[in-house]
Amino acid sequence: MSSRTRSNGPGAGVLPQPGLERKIGPLQATAMNMTQMCGIGPFVTIPAMVATMGGPQAMFGWIIGAIIALADGLIWAELGAAMPGAGGTYLYLREAFQYRTGRLMPFLFAWSAVLFIPLIMSTGIIGLVQYLGYLVPGVVDENGTTGLGHVIGIGVVVLIVLALFRKIGQISKLTTVLFGVMLFAVLAVIVAAFSHFSGSQAFDFTPGAFSFSGGAFWAGLGAGLIIAIYDYLGYNTTAYLGAEVKNPGKTLPRSIIFSILGIMSLYFVMQVGVLGSVPIEQIKSATSVASLVLEQAWGISAAKVFTVFIVIAAVGSVFAGLLGGSRVPFEAARDKLFLPVFARLHPKLHLPTAGVLTMGVITAIGSLFTLTDVINAAVATLVIIQSVAQVAAIVVLRRRQPNLLRPYRQWLYPVPTIIALAGWLYIYYSASWLSMGLSIGWIVIGILAFLGYAKAEHTWPFGPKDVRENFVGGADINRTEGAQA
Repeated sequence: MSSRTRSNGPGAGVLPQPGLERKIGPLQATAMNMTQMCGIGPFVTIPAMVATMGGPQAMFGWIIGAIIALADGLIWAELGAAMPGAGGTYLYLREAFQYRTGRLMPFLFAWSAVLFIPLIMSTGIIGLVQYLGYLVPGVVDENGTTGLGHVIGIGVVVLIVLALFRKIGQISKLTTVLFGVMLFAVLAVIVAAFSHFSGSQAFDFTPGAFSFSGGAFWAGLGAGLIIAIYDYLGYNTTAYLGAEVKNPGKTLPRSIIFSILGIMSLYFVMQVGVLGSVPIEQIKSATSVASLVLEQAWGISAAKVFTVFIVIAAVGSVFAGLLGGSRVPFEAARDKLFLPVFARLHPKLHLPTAGVLTMGVITAIGSLFTLTDVINAAVATLVIIQSVAQVAAIVVLRRRQPNLLRPYRQWLYPVPTIIALAGWLYIYYSASWLSMGLSIGWIVIGILAFLGYAKAEHTWPFGPKDVRENFVGGADINRTEGAQA
């Protein structure tokens, strides 16, 4: 038995988001996505990518990763434009799966997001500390990050959390500045690399690398895609902030697509530049490869100056990620699926205080582990409960809610959806057995936690399903905002 509620009438197309303000414009939205996407990622993962894929052929790993990211981004674009509220995936899964499994799927997403979002952010802190090791003796050694490095990393997380305690209008401006710093750092590394570039070295592919009978490229592709997709993650940041984006029907799809194409171009050019400027064996063993490129081109003093910008770019990435991620438990708590404390907004700054603080703590803890372990654990958890689930969500919503207002409809549907599904399943298959086991274990615990909640609240499977098509039949906020502007 289920109860069905259609929210019709003025403004019903967008759920009310008490206290949240639509202050993020197109430029800030794209800047947030790109800042979160880049950050420290390529600066620390290029050596791992080259080692994993066995040589310069690693450059093509970024392209394949971008194809998967773009296909998945088109899913986010349609869902985000149609349901522009706080929480992103939480909303999409709630709307799509309520007909059969009640609130199970949005609960599992919120349960998992509180873990995998800050884990991904902690990789930014790990990479930041590695580059600080180029500037400050004693932060890293031959065994990895030292105790001093861990203390610095936790201190940086504290500073980022404190910086998030301001109004969204101020945050969007700050993020735009951090985006400028990130872009400057990436372009500096690219220019430095191509100032002493060797094409023969960059394109000296491993013999037989592309052979289908055990070539290095194909042998390392799965593990390489885990690294590549990790570096692209963040193109969905503005979808989490959908309730704070101006004209979301246009802004969200454009910010997602532009950020993926822009970052793909930067990553590919930087990878080629590094391959053509640093010997392959040095790349594989480097902990701060960008600083090495800068030092070879312009000397150690210039390298240290630009390394500071790389560190700031890492701070920007974590800042943007925690900003978007904190809205997930906020929306779940408003639905009474999470602890009530997460639904409370700061009385003056209008931000979800508990979400910001909780994710900050988990980010600090995650920064104490190794980069590879954290990437594997975070990506494995994300694939099952977000990426694959959203593939199903877009299909279900096309069938269940044909009248849902869709300002953007996925190009060439369902081709990108099929590509995204195949890519995500291959990436999950390529993860370590430990990561897969932990991800499944975390979801099983989440299911048990949901059953406890459902029994206490007398909802599905211990009571009726409450079907609420919150976004069907409502006013077009995008058209309304455009008229007001």
